[in-house]
Amino acid sequence: MRRLILQVQTTADGYMAGPDGEMDWLTFPWTDDIQTYITGLTRPVDCIVLGRRLAEGFIPHWASQPAGESQEAIDWMNDTPKVVISDSLAESPWENTVVAGGDLVETVAKLKAQPGGDMIVYGGGTLVSSLIAADLLDDLHLFVNPTAIGSGMPVFPGGAYRRLRLVDAQPFDCGIAMLHLEPKR
Repeated sequence: MRRLILQVQTTADGYMAGPDGEMDWLTFPWTDDIQTYITGLTRPVDCIVLGRRLAEGFIPHWASQPAGESQEAIDWMNDTPKVVISDSLAESPWENTVVAGGDLVETVAKLKAQPGGDMIVYGGGTLVSSLIAADLLDDLHLFVNPTAIGSGMPVFPGGAYRRLRLVDAQPFDCGIAMLHLEPKR
């Protein structure tokens, strides 16, 4: 069965975006050690899972061949098949992308039952919160930036109490620390 992995940037106080979606707190540039970690994390991945709102910016961003990104990263982001979880889209307006909607638990179960490698979720916030609340993630890779913003969109939604097991923790030279967690089931 395929695994569903979350990779998300977070603040030290647990937010993945500011109150109005701000992302200006992200730490850049990344250093070689974090790039190497992410390359290893994504090596077994053959499907990117996104929420609709994130997909609207994410997919066109990578399709534009953004300056400052390695060609290897650009190619991987563009060539890897994507699934957009959405109840408001009937079909995908993007290449190499399908839309899946309906009951989230059933949708994820169908995706996990398909043959293939791991799947990685980058967001958006509503999807991440829903996946956490429904206990659908197999691994969580939180990239904790050395910034506190006080309020915003939390990684862990209110009422979504979960016991997690720390698998690994690693600081990177750019100041970001990675926490690899998995649910205790």
